[in-house]
Amino acid sequence: MDLISGIKEKAKRNRQRIVLPEGYEERTLKAAGIATEENLADVILLGGREEILAKAAEFGVKNIDKITIINPKQHEKKQVYIDLMVELRKKKGLTPTEASKLIEDPLYLGTLMIKNGDADGEVAGADNATGDVLRPAFQFVKTKPGISVVSGAFVMILKDQEFGEDGMLVFADCAVHPDPNENELAEIAVATAHTTRAIAGMEPRIAMLSFSTKGSAKHELVDKVINATKIAREMDPSLKIDGELQADAAIVDAIGKKKAPGSEIAGRANVLVFPDLQSGNISYKLVQRLAHAEALGPVLQGMAAPINDLSRGCSVSDIVNMIAVTANQAATE
Repeated sequence: MDLISGIKEKAKRNRQRIVLPEGYEERTLKAAGIATEENLADVILLGGREEILAKAAEFGVKNIDKITIINPKQHEKKQVYIDLMVELRKKKGLTPTEASKLIEDPLYLGTLMIKNGDADGEVAGADNATGDVLRPAFQFVKTKPGISVVSGAFVMILKDQEFGEDGMLVFADCAVHPDPNENELAEIAVATAHTTRAIAGMEPRIAMLSFSTKGSAKHELVDKVINATKIAREMDPSLKIDGELQADAAIVDAIGKKKAPGSEIAGRANVLVFPDLQSGNISYKLVQRLAHAEALGPVLQGMAAPINDLSRGCSVSDIVNMIAVTANQAATE
């Protein structure tokens, strides 16, 4: 069974409530119909009921009668969410009047539904910028205890099964944080281990990447990776993690044995944690294009509940897959 099929099977066994704030958007509507048909989640669409039904008919969406539709402007829990928003942001000076306007924004409503326990996860971004998707998430759902930074992981599926776990590796952070400090880099490693187990179904073997392997170079950038590795071990002593390692020492067995003898990770890593966003983003795109690898993600990690951001160029199948991924995350929270 391939990774996507496995993720979908897990989603079916652990049905979660996934809210899609972009209820009028064509790809989102089609994906909602497919996810419902495949029993991947209990889908909730946000938007005016009549307009969504009309769009669904126009786009030929099936199973719309099995999907919950909530109108952000008028629903029975509107005041509950307004009160919750004011309570959570009272130190920031949020007033009931301001909250009553914000809650009519589907991106805010989706986030408050999760915070109130009325949904388990959210998928958005087909029609909204990343900042607009994440802003309400940062304000109301926030990060997990002990985690201060949100990051983005990609599951990379290579045709060459020599690397990682039969050709599967997890890369992070490739999507969110431009320049993490050593504490944040450690948090990214710990969060990526959780994602690896929840989404890829692998026991993580984490390589903290650098341009140096075990002291082959001296620089403050190398020190950051060395220190981050130590901090990650302290955060989770059960982690299988090593660093600093160059990329070839991390994934090529013969090179790993030569450059880092005695390491249980070198040459066998299935998780690569990059020292900054530039290196991570460049690397995943190069691997995707040059190796013709499939890149599943970004899977946002570090949030107290799963909220995933789509590319605005995403396909219907991308959204369906991310609904299943988000359901898997929610089931393991």
